[in-house]
Amino acid sequence: MRTISSSVSVRLYHLDDSGEGGAATTLFYGPLSEAMAIAAQQEEDVQAGLYLATENDVVAYLDLEE
Repeated sequence: MRTISSSVSVRLYHLDDSGEGGAATTLFYGPLSEAMAIAAQQEEDVQAGLYLATENDVVAYLDLEE
């Protein structure tokens, strides 16, 4: 994974795989540090479906927490 600063802009979204095809719901656009704080406040079952997207990458929130 690339190294990025905590101030890089990201999209924090939840990917709901229930139903046909699922849906992506954006929770936040802004600095990585704020996105991580918002993600940490979510319930565990929601955290399992959280992803962070930068201009070049997408990574699961739980992968960053490990």
